[in-house]
Amino acid sequence: MLKRKQVVEFIIEETEYGGKAYGLVDGNKVIVKHGIKGQKVRVFINKARRNKIEGKILEILERSPMENQETCAHFGKCGGCFQQGIAYEHQLKEKEAQVKRLFEEDNIQYENWLPIEGSPEAFGYRNKMEFSFGDEEKGGPLTLGMHKRGKHHDIVTVDQCLIMDEDFRSILTVILEFFKQREIPHYSSTRHEGYLRHLVVRKAHYTKEILINLVTTTQSDINIEGLVEEIKALSLKGKLVGSLHTFNDNLADMVQSDRTDVLIGQDYFSEELLGLRFKISAFSFFQTNSLGAEKLYSIVRDFVGQADDQVVFDLYCGTGTIGQIVAQKAKKVIGIEIVEDAVTAANENAKLNGLTNCHFIAGDVKKKIKELNDKPDIIILDPPRAGIHAAALQDIIDFNTEKIVYVSCNPKSMVKDLAMLEAHGYQVKKVKCMDMFPHTPHVEAVTLLTK
Repeated sequence: MLKRKQVVEFIIEETEYGGKAYGLVDGNKVIVKHGIKGQKVRVFINKARRNKIEGKILEILERSPMENQETCAHFGKCGGCFQQGIAYEHQLKEKEAQVKRLFEEDNIQYENWLPIEGSPEAFGYRNKMEFSFGDEEKGGPLTLGMHKRGKHHDIVTVDQCLIMDEDFRSILTVILEFFKQREIPHYSSTRHEGYLRHLVVRKAHYTKEILINLVTTTQSDINIEGLVEEIKALSLKGKLVGSLHTFNDNLADMVQSDRTDVLIGQDYFSEELLGLRFKISAFSFFQTNSLGAEKLYSIVRDFVGQADDQVVFDLYCGTGTIGQIVAQKAKKVIGIEIVEDAVTAANENAKLNGLTNCHFIAGDVKKKIKELNDKPDIIILDPPRAGIHAAALQDIIDFNTEKIVYVSCNPKSMVKDLAMLEAHGYQVKKVKCMDMFPHTPHVEAVTLLTK
């Protein structure tokens, strides 16, 4: 039996969905994060129970035969695209195999497994980046970027990141230099002191509109008029439509607003998908890969099929993108979403697109579906990563609708829900994966179920 704090070496045998991998040491399965099949690794055992052994990779002794792709300047330090060294077609094969194994492990039966769809762009695909201010080493110079791999506090400046647009890199650089020169401190999540917290940049693929949001505490009164002028003077390929300053004194390390001031222009940007236009506010959820979203929503629309005289429920609808795309072929669409800002945006967008058969409601799905008088012919589910609350899933089952289309950003939680749906008479007709997140362990999956 392996012991805690022991250091071992092994070759990674297989990868699991979500970024975990494992190898065998004296017949013991050792699970690690961010390993790639075929790598030889040195691992520190940090958990050793009878039924589960987990470790942390200390060093990659030999690269995997699959790692033959050039990587960006931040690869290895940044905790993001750890699969970047693998050719994209191999990434797709691995992701599809991992999702299939999830179905097999939970004994989910399916009639038709359709081939995985890849992202139209493997690089430069992100329309949103959420950067953190910090330092790479304690007490070091100010940094702005992503968390260092395996570290909770250390931040790596990612001014040459390849999965984001070049305008993002220009904006990051000018903002970091402005605060570096003035020696403005970043916020410490352990001491709860400091000023600079996050920078969120969003850029639409089709309209090229850019929205910038600087997030700070209220602990200092910093004059940022000079920064506003520097941002306005930037030579960007896109069009800057808004720059915001959000104040957040919450202890949680997340982007949220106590108050948001508009410094330049407006507090939203617009994007176009499949012939529809969407107004997206600073805090609204929107798929981070616009071209990938078009593919994903096309798959959903195909799975929904003909819905001319039918009522569609779009549950966990976000800003209502899926519902509005489906509404063009439906009698009526009712969407439910817990985030009020997203629902406001969804109803505004439906009006913007001239869709009179859409109505979006703010509230918790498990409560709101009990209040609806309409009965759905088709239900679309697009829940958060944790999946669907058991009570809400039972209410969904009780509608006894003929067709359900389940869209998931976490196939691991999806298969648990599919098992319950199967137990209540639903059959999985079709499954298709869509890769929205190249070089990361994540993938979207769409499943069609019928009664």
